[in-house]
Amino acid sequence: MKKDRVLKVALFSKYTRMGASSRLRSMQYLPFLENEKIVVDVFPLYDNDYLHKLYASKGRSTAKVLQRYLSRLYKLSALKKYDVIWIEKELFPYLPAWAEALMARLGKPYVVDYDDAVFHNYDLSNHKIVRLLLSNKINKVMRNAATVIVGNDYLAQRAASSASKQVVIIPTVLDNRRYQAIEADNEIPIIGWIGSPTTEKYVLELKEMFLALKQTVSFKIHLIGATQQIRDKLQGLDVEVLPWSESTEASYIEQFDIGIMPLIDGPWERGKCGYKLLQYMACAKPVVASPVGVNIDIIDSCQCGYLANSAEQWKTSLNKLLQSKQQRRLLGEAGKKSVKDFYSLQVQAPLLADVFKFVSHR
Repeated sequence: MKKDRVLKVALFSKYTRMGASSRLRSMQYLPFLENEKIVVDVFPLYDNDYLHKLYASKGRSTAKVLQRYLSRLYKLSALKKYDVIWIEKELFPYLPAWAEALMARLGKPYVVDYDDAVFHNYDLSNHKIVRLLLSNKINKVMRNAATVIVGNDYLAQRAASSASKQVVIIPTVLDNRRYQAIEADNEIPIIGWIGSPTTEKYVLELKEMFLALKQTVSFKIHLIGATQQIRDKLQGLDVEVLPWSESTEASYIEQFDIGIMPLIDGPWERGKCGYKLLQYMACAKPVVASPVGVNIDIIDSCQCGYLANSAEQWKTSLNKLLQSKQQRRLLGEAGKKSVKDFYSLQVQAPLLADVFKFVSHR
């Protein structure tokens, strides 16, 4: 690429900025890429209205989904002016990978990005017809891509087994400038969690542990992005539910004393990228998490908290942190340093830019 040439990229994201995966895996990089003379036009598949209904458990309108698919199909017909196509996961969920295959045959290079084990939507589906027709879909999307970008080793192994041409690991990171390392000054310590209605089920798994922990030490629980109904399911505990927004999430996390990331050990969970942990760490909060997937790598390498594989381990780890402000401070500082040194937008953005420059030369 000549020094003064602008590289044009079409981003086919799954969501708008309201969707965490789209915001974190692609859209937060756009200002940096523009500075590198990489101009990105964004074409989300689903809009904010779709996400609002999804998070409110109001279901999906088949007519609305069809409308969005047709809109995407129309946009795909005008790709000649772009040097590289950037796809979040897949172009058309629950349809065969015809569009990606055609793109490859026509010589239009595409980069595909994964921060979740979406292939398990198909190969582990409860529906036999889905397994029969689509089990190998994501393998084909990966194989036809010029480069596959993944957020962790679990996803990288799948890409490698799919005979991908090039696999690059870029962890899900955050803009370190948005988070402040503020030591909470709470009379009663706060155990905090951030997520969505679709992942609050993991917090509910800890209810009995929390009730037992309450017998030995005082604490509050703050849940960002959960449904209000979760308070009824956690009766007997001091729970506050805070609404999620991009503009307030950092300030809410700054109020935590401890951040948690419970998970079950399942194939879908092993593909997660540990973003909750990084948010807590960016605010210098110690963390406790289930030893699943990338959580193990983050906590072992950063020495920023504890892994808990049973109710007793959760109770012991949380009790230790609730009882010691000094331990919270030490682990929090270690986490903050790790985010600054590795898990930040500022560190990983140049690697993403290099991917597009490399692909455009092939």
